[in-house]
Amino acid sequence: MTNIKRAILKLSGELFQDADDNINFKRYNDVAKHLIDVQKRTNIQLAVVVGGGNIFRGRQAAKQVDHNEADSMGMMSTIINGIGLREAFVRNGATDTRLMTSISMPQIAEPYIRTKGRHHLKNHRVVIIAGGLGMPNFSTDSAVAQYASELQCEIIFKASTTDGVYDSDPHKNNKAKKYTHLTYQDALDQRLEVMDRTAFALCEKSLIPIFIFDIKDLKKLTDIIEGDYSFGTLIDEKE
Repeated sequence: MTNIKRAILKLSGELFQDADDNINFKRYNDVAKHLIDVQKRTNIQLAVVVGGGNIFRGRQAAKQVDHNEADSMGMMSTIINGIGLREAFVRNGATDTRLMTSISMPQIAEPYIRTKGRHHLKNHRVVIIAGGLGMPNFSTDSAVAQYASELQCEIIFKASTTDGVYDSDPHKNNKAKKYTHLTYQDALDQRLEVMDRTAFALCEKSLIPIFIFDIKDLKKLTDIIEGDYSFGTLIDEKE
């Protein structure tokens, strides 16, 4: 794919922390400055979905408390990251950046409405979406797949903790095989865990490709937009 006009980027919450702090404001600042530069250089219409794993992991807490309440706390943590990232965009000159949330909190952000989100993107405003899907039992992977469809994005960029998809965990198995390309069905059949099965199924239904790459390569986002998929894994419907 080349000449991408509209895309959605999934950022894990871990991007916004360091060894000492769960929230590092310099990380928000660095990410915002880079994405502002990418948008200026490529003219891409960009939506961003943020995770909240740096603050709270609902799935882990669900072993100790009601999983619905744990998921709700996880959704709130993504909104904290959304506020921090929006503030960094505005502070760096992108004053028209919009934060939209699936959970209504009008004093803080716009409610997510897909037609309004498309309008913002069409006018080249960066749209940050937080709160997941606003319901328990759905991950931010599922959220990004759903929003990609509703906002009519051409591709999903997922910044991960690994440089693509492997047949086993490369952090535990140094002989793990990396895939450069997979079909949605391959990912589902092999139960590859880089995204959850609901997210893969939604992308397959919408025929929206997914490119998974190392979060450390976020600076290569311009290369990806221009068609370089050599350093990650592309997932689509093609054999």
